[in-house]
Amino acid sequence: MNTDQEKRQQDQALIERARNGDQKAFEELLKKYKNLVYSIMLRMVRNPQEAEDLTQEAFMKAFHAIHAFNEEYAFSTWLMKIATNNCIDFLRKKKLKTISIDQPVQHKDDEFQIELPSGAPSPERVMLSREQRHLIQQAIDELPPLYRHVIVLRHQEEKSYEEIAEILDVPIGTVKARIFRAREMLNKRIKELLNR
Repeated sequence: MNTDQEKRQQDQALIERARNGDQKAFEELLKKYKNLVYSIMLRMVRNPQEAEDLTQEAFMKAFHAIHAFNEEYAFSTWLMKIATNNCIDFLRKKKLKTISIDQPVQHKDDEFQIELPSGAPSPERVMLSREQRHLIQQAIDELPPLYRHVIVLRHQEEKSYEEIAEILDVPIGTVKARIFRAREMLNKRIKELLNR
């Protein structure tokens, strides 16, 4: 098993080769980190094709900026900063449109009621747990991108405050403030969803 120091040294060797125009070195970095970037992009956008596109964009931006890489940071941290900033920009531009499953959907001259298939009967605890997870995820999905991002990094990716601060290139105090604010927004939204 490689230590963090050995991984950094291996990455540094690949980065040096990539800086000198070695395409294969960059492809090795891509193979090494593609799944990590993709999994986080997928959690942020919840669409496999968009996550794939955002992953490719992140690597293209990293490739073009490889000369600006600072060896003080782990390559993975630098890459995740590029990927998450790109994703936040994408989400801001897209401004995800949501629909209510309680209201009919208008399409041209027709109106459709969304019907969700009921699952097979299961123990009450399993059902409640599933509903809670869905409710929480729905509330997370409705957060503004800035706050959704810190919640995903903290609670789904289980990153430390320090790691989040490095990825976002902001002070730890800012990370804590955003997480605090995001949790407040989540609590408020979950209460609203429960009281419908």
